[in-house]
Amino acid sequence: MSELIKLIEQEYAEKRKELPDFKAGDSVNVHVRIREGNKERIQQFQGTVIQRRHGNTNGETFTVRKISNGIGVERIFPLLSPNIEKIEVVRKGKVRRARLFYLRGRQGKAARIKEKL
Repeated sequence: MSELIKLIEQEYAEKRKELPDFKAGDSVNVHVRIREGNKERIQQFQGTVIQRRHGNTNGETFTVRKISNGIGVERIFPLLSPNIEKIEVVRKGKVRRARLFYLRGRQGKAARIKEKL
C-alpha cells in the first residue's frame, strides 16, 4: 500500500517541477480541460491569484478571481489536477500579503494590483 502511495507522490512531484512559480497577486492563465459528453476541449481561465493554500504536498490549491460581465467569478483549482493542461504567468503582482480577499469588495481601479518590475 505504501509503495503505491510513494509511486503516485513521485508522479506528482515530477508534474510539480513543470509548474511555473506563482503566488498571490500574480495574473495567471489556467488552461483547463473541459469534458462535455464525449468531447473534450481546453478552456482558458485568466485572472488574479487571490490565494494559494498550502496543504500537504499533494493537496495544494490556488484560487483565481476574474471579472466576467461585471460579476466577480472565483474558481479553486487543485495544483496537481490532471484537468489542468498548463498554467501561464501573465504578469507578476506586487502585493504585501498572502491572501487577497479584500479584492472581493473592490471594483475598477481600486482593484488593480501594481506590477512587479
